[in-house]
Amino acid sequence: MAQDQTSTKQKAVDEVYCSSCGAIIKKEAEICPHCGVRQKPAPISYHSKPKNRKTAAVLAFLLGGTGAHRFYIGDTGSGFLYLCFIWTFIPMILGLVEFVLYLSATDEEFEAKQGHMLF
Repeated sequence: MAQDQTSTKQKAVDEVYCSSCGAIIKKEAEICPHCGVRQKPAPISYHSKPKNRKTAAVLAFLLGGTGAHRFYIGDTGSGFLYLCFIWTFIPMILGLVEFVLYLSATDEEFEAKQGHMLF
């Protein structure tokens, strides 16, 4: 029996794997020609590079009540909420919880969630 060509072919720079069937397709393809599934567009990243999990954890521990760790990871909306409610000490408790969550997560899990561990 002949092997499937898609399993032995190497992926080129302008190619990606289909999100559904795993076949190699062109990066700009909207629909996979093999399975017909529409491909998800690449997420828009507002970050110049992935944020460091340990830096976010240290900020959550030291300045969690001010929301500094949320501003660091690019979640400015939550950062402003932390600042608005700083007088209640709830952001400080949330900062300590997020400190533990950041340290217990792997780098891959942190990047996938980009710091949205609680909400």
